[in-house]
Amino acid sequence: MTVLLVDAANVVGARPDGWWRDRAGATARLLRRLAAVPGRRVDGVVVGEVVVVVEGAARDAEAPPGVRLVRAPGSGDDALVATAADLVARDRAVLAVTADRGLRARLPEATAVTGPGRLLAVLDRLDVPDRLDVPDRMADNGPG
Repeated sequence: MTVLLVDAANVVGARPDGWWRDRAGATARLLRRLAAVPGRRVDGVVVGEVVVVVEGAARDAEAPPGVRLVRAPGSGDDALVATAADLVARDRAVLAVTADRGLRARLPEATAVTGPGRLLAVLDRLDVPDRLDVPDRMADNGPG
């Protein structure tokens, strides 16, 4: 199965939904949605693992089960490239999600790439809530 490697800042910035008012909160919402992706298809491949590169204020985000965070100490792009290189060196199939052409050019040749719009479309089809205050549909939070 493929590792989905997500450029969180790029995906968060792909929709003008007010993310700029709360970058950390927007990243937390994305991470929650990404937790539903393992075992699903994105761009024709089955995702086995989700790895998300976070930077800046988003570094403090908590990873939900099913999502591994790479907390970039500096440049998120540098961290994403290093993570992709490490995964490819370990013979892992990688699908990176970013619209950044400069970043795409720096990724190892064996890395497949897709844009944020395709990932967001998958999340939309899964009907994964993008708000933290939406109750978990799987939990039984009320009486009988």
